[in-house]
Amino acid sequence: MTSDPDVAARVQAYQEAADRMRARFMGSSVVAPEARNLTALDLFRAAPPKARAVLYFDAALTYAEIDRLSDRLAGHLARKGVGRGDRLAIILQNVPQFVIASIAAWKLGAIVVSLNPMYRTPELRKLFKDCEPKVVICHDDQWDNVFPATDSIDPALVFWTGGGEFQTRNDSRVLPAQGTAPPAHALTTIFAGDAPAPQAPVLTADDVGLLLYTSGTTGIPKGAMLTHRNLVANALVCRDHFGLNDASRIFGVAPLFHITGFEIQMIAAFVAGGAMVLTYRFQPQVALDAFLEWRPTFIVGAITAFIALMNQPNATSRHFESFIHIYSGGAPIAPSVIDAFAQRFGRAIRSSYGMTELTAASHLAPNEGRIPVDPQSGALSIGKPTPGVDVIVVDDERRPLGPGEHGEVVVRGPGVMSGYWRKPAETDEVLTNGWLHSGDVGFFDGDGWFYLVDRKKDMISASGFKVWPREVEDVIYAFPGVREAAVVGAVDSYRGETVVAFISAQPGAVIDATALTRFCRERLAAYKCPADIRILDDLPKTESGKITRNTLRDGLRGR
Repeated sequence: MTSDPDVAARVQAYQEAADRMRARFMGSSVVAPEARNLTALDLFRAAPPKARAVLYFDAALTYAEIDRLSDRLAGHLARKGVGRGDRLAIILQNVPQFVIASIAAWKLGAIVVSLNPMYRTPELRKLFKDCEPKVVICHDDQWDNVFPATDSIDPALVFWTGGGEFQTRNDSRVLPAQGTAPPAHALTTIFAGDAPAPQAPVLTADDVGLLLYTSGTTGIPKGAMLTHRNLVANALVCRDHFGLNDASRIFGVAPLFHITGFEIQMIAAFVAGGAMVLTYRFQPQVALDAFLEWRPTFIVGAITAFIALMNQPNATSRHFESFIHIYSGGAPIAPSVIDAFAQRFGRAIRSSYGMTELTAASHLAPNEGRIPVDPQSGALSIGKPTPGVDVIVVDDERRPLGPGEHGEVVVRGPGVMSGYWRKPAETDEVLTNGWLHSGDVGFFDGDGWFYLVDRKKDMISASGFKVWPREVEDVIYAFPGVREAAVVGAVDSYRGETVVAFISAQPGAVIDATALTRFCRERLAAYKCPADIRILDDLPKTESGKITRNTLRDGLRGR
């Protein structure tokens, strides 16, 4: 790309802008020297073997126990021909098996593909076609949803595991009833076996360690390729910024299948030699109980999770007294929520910003002190760039902007992905010689604090998850009788945004909104499904016939 004069000039302009930013706000850009050649597997193996790695209801697993169980899984898969570069799809909630399977994949030199358990069969089939996993691991109660999507995968390499394993409490508030998956595919048999560990693969820092799907800037699912170097570098930043060590207990409020959970909970725990507190999935009262039982010291999650905790009438400051740091990211944070949380619990929520393509956080608020609020927009600052990260803001012509000027946030640093899986054109759209175009609009102030203004195009952020209208509209269009469909986001005080669908019917057709909702839920993850379906005679359009989502969105906001 540097042979293109236009690109070369742009890169030079970006570099000059970054130099000015560092000179004014940050000093030298430093990358932790420890990150140079380490892998995520190295971080795991360096943790104290006898230290507790996972705290799961009434169970505690040490690093040594996870090492042993992952050896058995890796050994079994090696016998089946799984090896370097193969993809291992993990479709699990926050359970010890997620950690075990990830370590097993890296022991084989394989790539972890972390997928949302809420995905339905059609969604999984598309993703499996793209990444071609050799191994799939899901929950027993998901079997009937996942297995039909694995028609191109060896059935002997499709496994299930239960959320009730490793513990005896069987908390019905969060753990599902046992499924009816076939016993021959159970991971428990492998864990109880004696398969020898495979020979150590030639694993390097530049190998892809995680393939995590994101809608990016076009709405088409793309697998962000995160290398071991990416994973290690950001984990070291987290360790240092949050002061994590072998006494740290990180509460798993974010899903491990999400970049926040994978990187800032799991990999950060490895590099610190600390423990993760897991509760299958987030449920407010279960989380509060775990706070008292395991006394976690660090938590990071979407602001919706903290709102849910505040909505529990029995939540008190005692539940939060063990936390040293509380951070939030993944969705916009209202300053009023920060204030309400602090008044009730006496603890401060600190802000952050990141994305899958950046291997989680690129911006963090300092651990102490006031976080500024933009007086014009009322937006809380997302923090300042982390060590080793350069951030600039550019206009629509990709020319660097100065303080207070709104434009696209562009990031360069050790966490920037290597690209999108098998999608060179899409990679070139967002990467310019290591600079990632985030698709988010923001600005920085005279003191180097960054703020987000809006999101490019039409992306909806529901509870921290990205929802792209086109994907939902494609499903709606498949429903009998639908003529037109447009999906937009509506402001929601709890989720940040919620999905609203506007549709018009074909002549003579009558649309049953309840049936359409059920139709969507059978084909889409729950957070993507419209919470509100509005039927109109006709949808607003431009003169060329293009549906104008902005008109619909503005109508919801009273403009």
